[in-house]
Amino acid sequence: MTTARYRPTWELAVDPLVSCKLCLGEFPLEQMTTITQCQCVFCTLCLKQYVELLIKEGLETAISCPDSACPKRGHLQENEIECMVAAEMMQRYKKLQFEREVLLDPCRTWCPSSSCQAVCQLKETDSPALPQLVQCAVCALEFCSACKAAWHPGQACQESSPPIASFLPGENSSFYKNEEDDAPIKRCPKCKVYIERDEGCAQMMCKNCKHAFCWYCLESLDVSCLFSSFKKILNIDEKVLVLLVDYYTYNIL
Repeated sequence: MTTARYRPTWELAVDPLVSCKLCLGEFPLEQMTTITQCQCVFCTLCLKQYVELLIKEGLETAISCPDSACPKRGHLQENEIECMVAAEMMQRYKKLQFEREVLLDPCRTWCPSSSCQAVCQLKETDSPALPQLVQCAVCALEFCSACKAAWHPGQACQESSPPIASFLPGENSSFYKNEEDDAPIKRCPKCKVYIERDEGCAQMMCKNCKHAFCWYCLESLDVSCLFSSFKKILNIDEKVLVLLVDYYTYNIL
């Protein structure tokens, strides 16, 4: 006599686990985030850490997919970023976007006065790189569009020109001297943009050209060394740190 084995009429549904490209862990689908533009999938925690670090350090205004081998070279959309970060950090991201837009616009520049920093309009010319007189509409300061020093008609821009703040009444010019180790404002040794350091360690990254350097000696720094300090400060995962170093090396340098 043969007997048929009992078969249940229902089966237990088990959701498949999805692998994260960052930490290589496997998680249920509800703990994962898919980037709309490229369909790459990461665990939400890793992607959140990645996005937060880039915004905190001002490294990117267009946040790329963290997978360096992403076939579509996707970017996170603003609504995707907004779902991941706090409101205060989202405001910082939008501010970075605006600063980048001004930097890339040949007809706009920042007023170099430390007490103003308004956006100034430049005249449209066939040679936008040539120095021209700019007058700030907010504080009426007149400065050179190329070197950001006080306007110098008939004279070439000087490499060592002091920042415009030293020309302002009541300002202490020694406060801005580049040669002083404890000066709060110095030039980036690569692109010469003025940088203000208000706190933190001496390992700096220029938000304009992404050059990493020591604040005190102005010597270049190794990228991995710089991100190691970020790991200690921001308490990010080691695997996310490695990915950020690779991303910076191959996408920004």
